[in-house]
Amino acid sequence: MILFRLNRRNRYSIIALTAALESRGVKEYDVVPSFGDIFSYKPSSTTVAYSLMTFDVEEALKELTILKEQGYTVIAGGPHPTADPIGMLNAGFDYVFTGDGEQTIVEYASGKRPEGRIFDGLSNRVNLDDFPPFNIARNMYMPIEISRGCPFRCGYCFTPIIGGGTMRYRSVEVILKYAKVGVKRGRKIARFIASNSFGYMSKNGVQPNLEKIEELLNGLKNLGMEEIYFGTFPSDVRPESVTHEVLRLIKKYVKNRTLIIGIQTGSEKVLKIINRGHSLEDAEKALEIASLEGFIPHVDFIFGFPFESDEDVEETFKFIDRIVKKYKAKIHAHTFMPLPGTPLFKYGPGRLTRKHLKVLGSLASKGILDGYWHKQQELSLKAARSIFWKPFLL
Repeated sequence: MILFRLNRRNRYSIIALTAALESRGVKEYDVVPSFGDIFSYKPSSTTVAYSLMTFDVEEALKELTILKEQGYTVIAGGPHPTADPIGMLNAGFDYVFTGDGEQTIVEYASGKRPEGRIFDGLSNRVNLDDFPPFNIARNMYMPIEISRGCPFRCGYCFTPIIGGGTMRYRSVEVILKYAKVGVKRGRKIARFIASNSFGYMSKNGVQPNLEKIEELLNGLKNLGMEEIYFGTFPSDVRPESVTHEVLRLIKKYVKNRTLIIGIQTGSEKVLKIINRGHSLEDAEKALEIASLEGFIPHVDFIFGFPFESDEDVEETFKFIDRIVKKYKAKIHAHTFMPLPGTPLFKYGPGRLTRKHLKVLGSLASKGILDGYWHKQQELSLKAARSIFWKPFLL
């Protein structure tokens, strides 16, 4: 029996993993939202599985100690174990899963045990079409993952590391196959997971493949999907992918009139440091196109980079002021959270100054800005205290 330990941040991962097990006929698993639920299962025949982000590690280690004392086998996968598999083994986990987890969790369930106790999902990437996007048997649904990986190397992001730098796509045929089942079961709202939704089926991950995007959206509409959201939560779009053509196309099918566009900073210098791969000119062009086509740009910004100067901060706030006035943009604020394994990890946790807090608070009070920047600053500092950060800082 494999028990997946559910928390607030790993639901999508657990749905994908259990869907993979179901697709291969494995029924001996369950999902436990409460730590106490685990103890109704016999330790001798139970594996407890954790999918962990860095911010989950501290609590997971407390539970791990208790579980090992009781004799449970405990395994871990997800972003943090992918970044630090040896550290997780040293902490006491019996096996660690890196990268893609669908095939490796099936292998584990079948009895396979690697010599080094690390299941490698980085070298052996899965074909998304080989696995379901959600767990129909257990009625566990999530937005459909239409692509995995990212060809860009933004310094703060773990996506190209855990998902790979080469884009992989779930085909329209397979998406529609499972969406049809969902519609029959009353799931008539379509959302998607992608690093750049407008890059779906693109050869370079940027230039929109209009034919495939229309095939997807039109197919969903014909299935009876009542609401389609594309280019919005939980996936954003890159500025370079925003064109008049793609917006005119999706407008025929989607319910959203908001686009989530990642820009992250209003400083050209910081754009280069974080390796975004686009300029402010590219960004503003995307906002202009979105506005002209009747979409409200909802723009992601990251605040508190430890390496940015007062001048960089001022340039960002001036840029925000301009795009709010000119394009009626809304701002979604994040605090920089350095993730193990990423190029910017070495700089440590994000730091919001008094000026940050004053300006962000003012924008929020006017209804211009939203986000969880306060909570993210707490999470960033919490992770910085973790023992797992030390090997990366040497």
